[in-house]
Amino acid sequence: MSMAELKLLFEHAGDPAYATLAGYQAKGGYQGLKKALGMERQAVIDQVKASGLRGRGGAGFPTWIKWNGIEKEKTKPHYMICNADEGEPGTFKDKQLMEQTPFLLIEGMTIGGFATNAQSGYIYIRGEFIDAARAMRKAIDEAYAAGLLGKNIQGSGYDFDLYIHLGAGSYECGEESALMSSLMGERGMPRLKFPHAPLPTVAGLWDCPTIINNVETYCCAPFIVANGGEWYASMGASTKNSRGTKIFSVSGHVNKPGNYEVEFGTTMMELLELAGGINGGALKACVPGGSSVPMINAEACAKAIIGYEEMGEVGSMVGSGGCMFLNEHTCIVQFIWRTSQFYMRESCGKCTPCREGTRWLHQILDRIVKGGGRPGDFELLKDVCSQIDGRSFCGLGDAAAWPVAGALKVFPEEFHHFIEHGRSMVGPVPVGV
Repeated sequence: MSMAELKLLFEHAGDPAYATLAGYQAKGGYQGLKKALGMERQAVIDQVKASGLRGRGGAGFPTWIKWNGIEKEKTKPHYMICNADEGEPGTFKDKQLMEQTPFLLIEGMTIGGFATNAQSGYIYIRGEFIDAARAMRKAIDEAYAAGLLGKNIQGSGYDFDLYIHLGAGSYECGEESALMSSLMGERGMPRLKFPHAPLPTVAGLWDCPTIINNVETYCCAPFIVANGGEWYASMGASTKNSRGTKIFSVSGHVNKPGNYEVEFGTTMMELLELAGGINGGALKACVPGGSSVPMINAEACAKAIIGYEEMGEVGSMVGSGGCMFLNEHTCIVQFIWRTSQFYMRESCGKCTPCREGTRWLHQILDRIVKGGGRPGDFELLKDVCSQIDGRSFCGLGDAAAWPVAGALKVFPEEFHHFIEHGRSMVGPVPVGV
């Protein structure tokens, strides 16, 4: 094993027995829940606080703040939701976690449910993830049969039911308020956000206090409770404020694409080495955290350290961990054109900046890659990005603007060349454009 690779969630992912209850317990599974059920609810949250765990879905928000923000004196039902939609292009870690380590998610959600006094949990799984849904269904049934879900779990007096809900393949439903709307049978569109509307911890699913976290986030909870928050926080201690491990879905021009779990503080070049290095030429660019984050060039990649603040220092983000490495033969203009096409098609259309802005971005880029670029298109793209960023109803608008704005900043010469000459700097326009 490379020194850069530190397997925690994926330690037993290659063992088929780990997807069974007996195999999971044989490897120490459910020790975290057993310990949690003997603690005060607040003590469990305090351990999560001590761990420094931050949301692994992309935003990096401290998990304990969400869990601690739910009402202590229960006046309404409390709900736990797992965002397993995973629609970000380039990201495929949650799918593997659900298929190969389903009990990690179940135990983590049960611990979270106990800590936040929730009696029901929902796993919102992307509709295309049939294998993941089947693996979760089988594991949930085993957990119920063993008294690890349902009424009076392990004689503790705590009740927790867990349900699976399959989405319909909408990227927008990965946004937490749209996810809740979809879960309640409404159209998958976002709601107003704080401070104009209550946080989900106050009024979420069916206007009741709700916790929403990502698959990878919940999977960390059993280790944190079983071993202690300080133990978990010892990983990633070299970074400013990033603790534990992070799974990166590495794709693009690499020799060994796949999911890699590394400790925060690992460099991007070490991650590239884990993935077998670049194939087909030298490293040109990297999209570190999924298609929505700004790309960085090879020089910035050589300096980049994996950490929430550290990635910001080189102009990008950890994001969801969908890391795409691009070689020197990649046309950045065409890459961004493809990206803009995705966000245009996935916009739910609720707000004007996103509905119109994503279409404008794609129309301008489409004209450029077809050889019809006009003087002023570079500035026009920058202007449209500025009109979308921070002005849309949810984060999809930002996600559409950031990759375009980032590419314009890092590779301006490629856009200028394509606009002026009607062709790419690095090769012919692909067939079908």
